[in-house]
Amino acid sequence: MHYQAPPCEEAKLVRCTAGAIYDVIIDLRAGSDTRLQHFGVHLDAENRQMLFIPEGFAHGFVTLNDNTEVFYQMSEFYAPESAKGVRWNDPAFRIQWPLEPTVISERDRTYPDYLPRA
Repeated sequence: MHYQAPPCEEAKLVRCTAGAIYDVIIDLRAGSDTRLQHFGVHLDAENRQMLFIPEGFAHGFVTLNDNTEVFYQMSEFYAPESAKGVRWNDPAFRIQWPLEPTVISERDRTYPDYLPRA
């Protein structure tokens, strides 16, 4: 579950152009009424739906088919020094994924438990 920390926050628009994904966003905005809540949606090449991810949200997905392609549009250039993340299975969020990932990067697998800040 990735996001860009201030001052390099970014909004994203995501679409699955081939195959299928289950896409999840988590509200990490301080003071938000929906803070720490998540939303998940099935995106695939047939339903042609897109997901808008506002600034201040973490984002991640699991592919549901082989040969899946995902198309991103981002509001800002990537800033490596602001790249942050939370673990996909962190108990703070209680996300019900449709399946457990079988391939996941070391970085994504080892994020520490999320500790909310004020």
